[in-house]
Amino acid sequence: MKCLAGITLSTATALGLAAVPSSAAGPGDLVVRPGDSIQSAVDAARPGDTIVVLPGTYRESVLITKPGLTLLGTRGRTVVAPPAADGAKAANACATGGNGICVIGTKGHTVDDVSIRSLTVSGFDKSGIWASWTDGLSVRKVTARSNGTWGIAQERSTRGDFRRNTATGNGDAGIFIANSVSEEGGATDTGGTLVLDNSVSGNRIGVTARRVRNLVIDGNLLTGNCSGVFVVGDESKPAAGAMTISGNRILENNKFCAATPRLSAIQGSGIVLTGSEATDVRSNVIRDNVGSTPLSGGILLFKSFVGALNTDNTISRNLVEGNKPADLADRDTSGTGNTFVSNTCGTSVPAGMCAG
Repeated sequence: MKCLAGITLSTATALGLAAVPSSAAGPGDLVVRPGDSIQSAVDAARPGDTIVVLPGTYRESVLITKPGLTLLGTRGRTVVAPPAADGAKAANACATGGNGICVIGTKGHTVDDVSIRSLTVSGFDKSGIWASWTDGLSVRKVTARSNGTWGIAQERSTRGDFRRNTATGNGDAGIFIANSVSEEGGATDTGGTLVLDNSVSGNRIGVTARRVRNLVIDGNLLTGNCSGVFVVGDESKPAAGAMTISGNRILENNKFCAATPRLSAIQGSGIVLTGSEATDVRSNVIRDNVGSTPLSGGILLFKSFVGALNTDNTISRNLVEGNKPADLADRDTSGTGNTFVSNTCGTSVPAGMCAG
């Protein structure tokens, strides 16, 4: 009897799995059909397998702890959503954490080279996609919508690639990159994590980089959030920063978000740096971000709420127009080595930082 991903074809059928037609995929691929379990396919798969999830709504949380798996949906038609209120809930760690799809390793054993593509994750209490202790995670063409905290989130991980996703209407950040959400400590090196060409709207913050270093945020459209990009540092060492924020369109992030115990109210913020060092902010288009909070403005340097200063950041060649109270604002007056060069803007605080 023909074997598929380490199980016989009859066993695969019993699990709700089947081989993808040879014209569509390779011999190790599994298919999940409406009414079947994505988790069963993940449990049956071997590293290197592709799990093809056909169009439909799948009411479950999915936990991936194996390397090299690809979870592939049909964009716009494959939806992962929470179980119905009266339905049975899977008891895996992803579900109990309130998340949709999780890729989780451990400190001594990361989960490497997992790919999640072309599906929608919507309506979970915490995160649409949650990753911890991963290396080389790729998330592409995913829609993360209306999740309680983060749309797509990664902590304690390296070399992530988040590209051409849509994150909208999530309670906190659409895309969230952090050293850790449960511990204090210095910023960690993400190994060159990429946040590229995503569309991020209607969240509290578009992209948050919290206590991390060595990543690129480039080519994204960020609009209708309370803030477009927020770099969060604190007094720990090493400092957050050593990242590039470039080529983004950051427009009308004028949603109002009330203050929290750690952060003032946010509205009309384009790019905010707090406690960052050696960050390169260049060649972005930042327009019409308007608000009256302490964090409002086009590009803003602000002393961290725990007192960490911005140092040695470079803001250059940005087009910054129509932002209020100012296009450029250096409100971290104790910070050192921060430079504003060749930015096209109309207003700045202090005055004189606009090239035209």
